Amino acid sequence: MYNGINLDKLKEECGVLGVYAPKGENISQMVYFGLHALQHRGQESAGIAANHGGEIHYYKEMGLVQEVFSDKIIQRLQGDISIGHVRYSTTGESYVTNAQPLVVHHKGGAIALAHNGNLINAGEIREELEDEGVIFQTSIDSEVIANMIARKNKLGIENAIKETMSQIKGAYALVITYQNKLIGVRDPNGLRPLCIGKIDGGYVLSSESCAFGVLGATFIRDVEPGEMVIIENDEIRSIQYKCNEKKSLCSFEFVYFARPDSIIDGQSVYISRKNAGMMLAREYPVDADLVIAVPDSGTVAAIGYAQESKIPFGEGLIKNRYVGRTFIQPDQKMRERSVKMKLNVLKENIEGKRLVMVDDSIVRGTTSGQIVEMLKNAGAKEVHVRVCSPPVKYSCYFGIDTPSRKNLVGAVHSVEEIRQMIGADSLGYLSIEGLLNSTCMKNDLCSACFSGDYPMEVPKSGNKYLFEKK
Repeated sequence: MYNGINLDKLKEECGVLGVYAPKGENISQMVYFGLHALQHRGQESAGIAANHGGEIHYYKEMGLVQEVFSDKIIQRLQGDISIGHVRYSTTGESYVTNAQPLVVHHKGGAIALAHNGNLINAGEIREELEDEGVIFQTSIDSEVIANMIARKNKLGIENAIKETMSQIKGAYALVITYQNKLIGVRDPNGLRPLCIGKIDGGYVLSSESCAFGVLGATFIRDVEPGEMVIIENDEIRSIQYKCNEKKSLCSFEFVYFARPDSIIDGQSVYISRKNAGMMLAREYPVDADLVIAVPDSGTVAAIGYAQESKIPFGEGLIKNRYVGRTFIQPDQKMRERSVKMKLNVLKENIEGKRLVMVDDSIVRGTTSGQIVEMLKNAGAKEVHVRVCSPPVKYSCYFGIDTPSRKNLVGAVHSVEEIRQMIGADSLGYLSIEGLLNSTCMKNDLCSACFSGDYPMEVPKSGNKYLFEKK
């Protein structure tokens, strides 16, 4: 679900945005609105950096986009190029110093960088850089990337980025501004999405195409895995810095992360979720009176389930859209209380009925149990839980907050045991095959958190170089 409603879920990754508009009147205001469209990807902090003739001014703070920025702040961020970032950290401390974009000054000028993803070898590189005297200001691996580019800048910015990409491993979508350039980079496996849009007098780079609507941008294409795009002098150049890696877009973009109105690598998120719900109905049919969703990311799949099963779709859970962030909650008890604060049962719709409750995923299992209990306390006769993704059994190393395997309910309990734990009358998970078939990208998705089949070698458990994920 969006806005961190379900604390049982995987925490969201980050959102990055870049606008190149030399003729634009207020480019940072455009980034501000674009970040609003990407708010679902991170609600912990927000930041904008504006580049005016190579001089970079920036502002970042903890909070939602509308909380962080005022008209006065936006007016101070003038430039021809601007980048922005929304962040949701998944481990480690949450401080404004870890907010992005990061701005690094060196003798060749200033570089601003925003990063979505997670490196699996950042700790090793950071240790090497520290041995060489580099001082780090944050605890995020994005600073490793920024420092490496700055140190290699004598090669020229494009070669500096290529050299840096040859050394880092993991998932990343980057937007960078330096001098008169806006640069986008996507990791060789395409684990993290990044796309290009056209606006009057310029271009936009975004984690998702849903940001283009508010900016009046026209979708051009996705940045390809292993590609760097350089926007300058009103033109786009492309450098394929690495190829021949297996494409492995994170499948959770379709399950949970992305907004339904986005199109990622040619695939509609809405259609893929609806297909997943329809396949779930085929794999796990049940006699029931009403299909309901756990809002919002379960809604489209629930519509698909209802269409395929011929069971009516209706509202059973109402979301309070004005509750603030949940990452400030200090303990599990308070987190559990926040679920009831954010979700309320529509008793008139569900009382005395046999329900199919469709959700996007179950990671720890605690929240699902609370919601089932809420529905039964409100008079639901039966609650049949259907999950439009397979059991999460393996940790992710690429920027998603899957805890250690011992805390993954799907790794340590059978489906029947989970059913009993959450109090459901029945429980069905979409198969891995069903999830992959719900998109047109069956062979191009990473499903490692379900299958353990990682697209690259990952650190062993307990590796001291595991780094903070974003």
